[in-house]
Amino acid sequence: MSSLDEAINQLLSIEGATGAAIVDYASGMALAQGGNPSFDLGIAAAGNANVVRAKLSTMSELGIADEIDDILITLSSQYHLINVLNSQGSSGLFIYLVLNRTSANLALARHKLKVVAAQIAV
Repeated sequence: MSSLDEAINQLLSIEGATGAAIVDYASGMALAQGGNPSFDLGIAAAGNANVVRAKLSTMSELGIADEIDDILITLSSQYHLINVLNSQGSSGLFIYLVLNRTSANLALARHKLKVVAAQIAV
């Protein structure tokens, strides 16, 4: 189990990572964040909490009894990965990872993100 700051440091060590946050999706508040993605990470974290809540609501309305693993948003120059944490010690949180699309390996980043996610407990 790593501290939130340690988790942010591990996320930022992923090749191509420019920003990372650990976010409470009920409030949209970033509990920890780091990096310099060229935009306000706190505002982006809050906005992506809306994405997570909307998807969870839609799944509920459809009767889908499953958990979100991750959500990928692909921009022309960036990947935005949202990894919803589902373990007992981290329920209600998600990791928001911003990657430079030209320098990141998406498959490797997703793998490393899952490793970090498994270590987070609040």
